[in-house]
Amino acid sequence: MEQKEKSEIHISVRNLVEFVLRSGDIDNRGAKAPDQAMQEGGRIHRMIQRKMGSDYHAEVVLKHSNETDKYTVVIEGRADGIIDGTEMTPVTVDEIKGTYQDLKRIKEAYPVHLAQVKCYAYIYAAQNKLENICIRMTYCNMDTEEIKYFHSEHSLGELEKWFEEVLEQYKKWTDFEFEWKQRRMKSIKNLSFPFAYREGQKELVTYVYRSIYHGKKLFIEAPTGVGKTISTVFPAIKAMGEGMGEKIFYLTAKTITRTVADDTFQILRNKGLQMKSVILTAKEKMCFMEETECNPEYCPFAKGHYDRINEAIYDLLTHVDNFRREVIEEYAKKYRVCPFEMCLDMSLFSDAIICDYNYVFEPHVYLKRFFADGVKGEYIFLIDEAHNLLERGREMYSAVLCKEDFLKLKKAVKEIDHKIESRLEKCNREMLTLKRECADYKIEEYIDPFVMALQRLSSAMESYLEEHDGHVHSSEHNNEIRKEILDFYFEVSHFLDIYERVDDNYVVYSQMQEDGSFILKLFCVNPALNLKECMAKGRSTILFSATLLPIQYYKSLLGGGAEDYEVYARSVFDPERKALFIGSDVTSRYARRTDMEYYNIASYIYEIVKNRHGNYMFFFPSHVFLQKVHEIFEEYFMDRNCMECILQEDRMDEKEREEFLNRFVWNNECDLSQMIRMDIEMEEERSLLGFCVLGGIFSEGIDLKHDSLIGVIIVGTGLPLVCNEREILKNYFDDKGGKGFDYAYRYPGMNKVLQAAGRVIRTAEDVGLVALLDDRFLNPAYQKMFPREWEHFEVVSIDGVAKRVERFWDSWL
Repeated sequence: MEQKEKSEIHISVRNLVEFVLRSGDIDNRGAKAPDQAMQEGGRIHRMIQRKMGSDYHAEVVLKHSNETDKYTVVIEGRADGIIDGTEMTPVTVDEIKGTYQDLKRIKEAYPVHLAQVKCYAYIYAAQNKLENICIRMTYCNMDTEEIKYFHSEHSLGELEKWFEEVLEQYKKWTDFEFEWKQRRMKSIKNLSFPFAYREGQKELVTYVYRSIYHGKKLFIEAPTGVGKTISTVFPAIKAMGEGMGEKIFYLTAKTITRTVADDTFQILRNKGLQMKSVILTAKEKMCFMEETECNPEYCPFAKGHYDRINEAIYDLLTHVDNFRREVIEEYAKKYRVCPFEMCLDMSLFSDAIICDYNYVFEPHVYLKRFFADGVKGEYIFLIDEAHNLLERGREMYSAVLCKEDFLKLKKAVKEIDHKIESRLEKCNREMLTLKRECADYKIEEYIDPFVMALQRLSSAMESYLEEHDGHVHSSEHNNEIRKEILDFYFEVSHFLDIYERVDDNYVVYSQMQEDGSFILKLFCVNPALNLKECMAKGRSTILFSATLLPIQYYKSLLGGGAEDYEVYARSVFDPERKALFIGSDVTSRYARRTDMEYYNIASYIYEIVKNRHGNYMFFFPSHVFLQKVHEIFEEYFMDRNCMECILQEDRMDEKEREEFLNRFVWNNECDLSQMIRMDIEMEEERSLLGFCVLGGIFSEGIDLKHDSLIGVIIVGTGLPLVCNEREILKNYFDDKGGKGFDYAYRYPGMNKVLQAAGRVIRTAEDVGLVALLDDRFLNPAYQKMFPREWEHFEVVSIDGVAKRVERFWDSWL
């Protein structure tokens, strides 16, 4: 009888040793905590590896299987180097850590680093039947390139005993993971799609499953109503049930879409799915303390955190499946541990991780417990609102420093640390040299002298931060200065790390700002390569959005290749339920921005809304444009008996945004006084008119269903303002293929238009209209970007639009 293949539990060497060996406090008062202080810079690794001889083998992937009665534990990682042995010396396993720390301060290898290299040494020795093996910890100062080694030799028997003890301490976790995995897989086998399939939805589910099966990327243009969340989550779970994935990462840029994803997993749990999920929440939002300061002398949840955290995790893990923020906070208070660190730890035991893009893509924030060892995981990435990833990608892989910040810090540290002061002055002088050659902005070809000065500054700041660890008995003044140094240290570290990435996908430029300040920026104009490298750490990536048009534009800039797939999901809504009008006699062009044009646009708004009471949103190119039209509308067209205008303010906090949106929402759970007020408003047949900014906080990611919104008017084509950075993009892509204006202006602008138009018609029962007020929408260059459901539209003028609108509404009475 054929023996059934054992289930495998995978864990990285890094996670194994960190999880088992940790103890004590969370203490981030230094530049970094011990392991965090080691900047694993690719440049330093490559430099050291290149200097080694032919007997040095770099980046060796190692894997070890440990059999138990029920399952196999697979421990995997990647050794920085293996050095061949000789007749006189054993094989040596090398582990490299780069740091800006003074190497004289490192007296011995950090325990967690030593444990990591001992794991690699055991795996290599056992696989190659070596009686003895050497290990070498290599610490390299990233400023001076000075190197310090720590050597030791071990027998295979000694390492085997130590390794087995480590695995034994982790056994209760692998036992739980095995039992849970059996339950999860069984529940997935029995799981059915929770709703009746909408038209085209089953095909979409199939496309997603096939893409995961083939290990490809899939780019989906998914119009509102397709049910893109369930249509991607469900096939990803089914693929997981067939052994094609160990974890699902649901990535999004907005809190509201994280909530939708969480609700989707809960719907499937209610249908029998057994799956553990976590929503990763920012530290600032989860911290229990008034100030987010990871200092055991200040925070009782940081003190002794690592002594209690494993017990807290196991308790939560064995009692709850949905690790929501409030649940994690409850257990964190019970065990007096840091809720943010606990939230991150729960991701190790979660089948689905719902989080911001940062946790996979951002070079300083990404989840090192999954992506730092260079080993590809069986991960499925579901990227929601993927159109946002382009600008976020540019932002994450760019870096900027301001000359004035060097002078500000120099003044603060003048009496505190002369070494930092002198190195700040050196950086300032190098920036001054660049500034003298820059009238407005300048493409910089050579900034090495500044970077070298910056590296020396970073080293000085790290030394200071290590020596002044911010104890509570330090003076308040010194602690404030230390915080300034720490904040600037992180900015400098980010700049240096990004500098290592600079290639022909970057443009380095300097610029004089409007306030007189001077900046130097490493601008990632094309983030495709960086994004692609991150996606390559998983099995498959599904990118989807209601506005992923033109799809080849997004595919090329979001890391897609010719081998990857794209699909245009069919809209499930009846096109007759939405009217699309294009105003032929107005525009938002700068040359036409006169009082008469503002008056014409205000007139359009009145003509469209006057015969049908309800909620409308109007989107304008800027706050100034909005104000101009609103003033004219109120003076010449406003009927205060049946109309009310509310305006998006220039800066709105979370409460103000919520209050603005709540004016549009019919809330069935409102109290009696609210119901009475709403009933009165309905009897009076009032219209609520929201004046908003195109591309702003209300033009995307809000879900106003049914009568909450019956019309959207969009003024202008959404073109970004002309600026140096947009011109850099235009010139860069012109050089690459001649589509500079499209890539820098037209495509991003049209995406804002599509997003705003998507606020109306959110369900199959909705009826509403969209009006595009700019004659440029009649240009074929714009119409070729229209989604398929915009195939039919009516061209209107101020004089005739009211009749066309009235005829549309009459057809639905």
